[in-house]
Amino acid sequence: MGAKPPFDTDGDPLEPPDERGFFADQPARSAPSSRQGRFAPKPETRDDDAAHYLGHRDRLRRRYRDNGDTALADYELLELLLFRLIPRRDTKPIAKALLDRFGTLSGVLGAPPSLLQEIKGIGDTVALDLKLISTIAHRMLKSELRSKTLLSSWSQVIEYCHAAMANEMREQFRILFLDKRNALIADEVQQTGTIDHTPVYPREVIKRALELSATAIILVHNHPSGDPTPSRADIDMTKTIIDTAKPLGVTVHDHIIIGRDGHASLRGLRLI
Repeated sequence: MGAKPPFDTDGDPLEPPDERGFFADQPARSAPSSRQGRFAPKPETRDDDAAHYLGHRDRLRRRYRDNGDTALADYELLELLLFRLIPRRDTKPIAKALLDRFGTLSGVLGAPPSLLQEIKGIGDTVALDLKLISTIAHRMLKSELRSKTLLSSWSQVIEYCHAAMANEMREQFRILFLDKRNALIADEVQQTGTIDHTPVYPREVIKRALELSATAIILVHNHPSGDPTPSRADIDMTKTIIDTAKPLGVTVHDHIIIGRDGHASLRGLRLI
């Protein structure tokens, strides 16, 4: 029989080493010289450091278990997540570096993997794990929208669009297609453009609405600059889509522009 795998402090098997830095953390060990003999001092190890951060992990877990997320700062919540993704390192400096770089938890989870990997301690596997968690969160928000009338759940629509688009590095043009009860039929990214421009073709927008038997749509796009203020081009394009859709029985409820720190509604601003 083979040797049993080592276990972590929760009794779970430790994962095999990968790019997450297991070997990089191990101190070099040198054999004792013949003069030192059997009583030579042991090489310096990091056992004290390991005991420190493992004890810290246990304390954070207890605080979260007993008091919920309100008992923890954002960097501590991120630490809790990173415990599982990077099991053999002190993750507090990594969590703080991520928040310093991307500003918020939403910014961390929404960041592209290539940028996440610029943070020391984040490799390809951990970056993809963070994106997986972000995707699951987006799907959860979307599933909640499907059972509701969107016009009476406007705050959830904004929350979903913000989670999906606010941290994108390029402009996306997204369409929410609704049925006659204003329930969500489909949510599609129709175009992806550059950092400050996305080509939009009104006829293609309406063609897709008719294919899905949608009677109404909500237009959404993001501004990677962070400022959601609508441009003249945004307003003109929206009016063109409205004029194209109306004769075919498709209503444009709104055009929402998403920025990192907020959003703008053309309907709310009385621009359409």
